[in-house]
Amino acid sequence: LGCPTPQRVTSYSMSPNRQRPLAGAGHAAIFNVFRRFRHQVLYVAPPFIAAYAIMNWAIERNEYLNSKPGRLAEGGDE
Repeated sequence: LGCPTPQRVTSYSMSPNRQRPLAGAGHAAIFNVFRRFRHQVLYVAPPFIAAYAIMNWAIERNEYLNSKPGRLAEGGDE
């Protein structure tokens, strides 16, 4: 009574992740770069700007102190 159960019948299928693993990855990557940059710029930029300003001041001060007018102004005798 009824149908006999089929034997030695194999069915194959692919999961949706295997069919198109990079579907939309390029589109999402472009917009994620802008979103991440916008959220992180206020944490990263101020220290870099401060470091650049301090380094620029130090270089100019060093060049001044090692020049003839700088040595005369600071009272260094050589």
